Amino acid sequence: MAKVVVFGVGQWAELAHFYLTHDSPHEVAAFTVDSSYITGESFKGLPIFPYEEIERHAAPGDFNMFIPMSFKKMNHLRAQRYEDATRRGYSLISYVSSKATTFPGFSCGSNCFILEDNTIQPFVTIGNDVVMWSGNHIGHHSVIKDHVTITSHVVISGCCTIESFCFFGVNATVRDETVVAPETLVGMGSVI
Repeated sequence: MAKVVVFGVGQWAELAHFYLTHDSPHEVAAFTVDSSYITGESFKGLPIFPYEEIERHAAPGDFNMFIPMSFKKMNHLRAQRYEDATRRGYSLISYVSSKATTFPGFSCGSNCFILEDNTIQPFVTIGNDVVMWSGNHIGHHSVIKDHVTITSHVVISGCCTIESFCFFGVNATVRDETVVAPETLVGMGSVI
């Protein structure tokens, strides 16, 4: 169990708070965001601290961080916050829904946000800072590298490699043994 500071005060942060509160051993202790985005003193009944001075309020070592930011700029904004928080000494937790299907030996990197009804077959490798919305299928022996967003009902067949900074729209499908190049945007309903 870790005390966690969640980055953001929008919908993604609200969802992170909900999932961590109802389906994880972690305790959300506070929120943080750039001071220019702070419009009140609290969010979800917890304090909001300016990110510029977060160490003063929630020191690394005493608190972990979770950065559930969106896919804007092909995940680069989230990646920048991820790298900055890591440089500041924070450990970043991952959330994997108890309602996701995984198998013995499954692990993922840090700052992953993996929601319900994902089926992750055996021998899948998932890197750091990966978002997987609800209802996806990740086929056996596939590799998903860092800073990727997979929206809902995406099928990635077996033995695929998804390079860093990719985005997959709803209902996209990737056939087996495919390599998807870095920074590829796969539109809704696309078939590769």
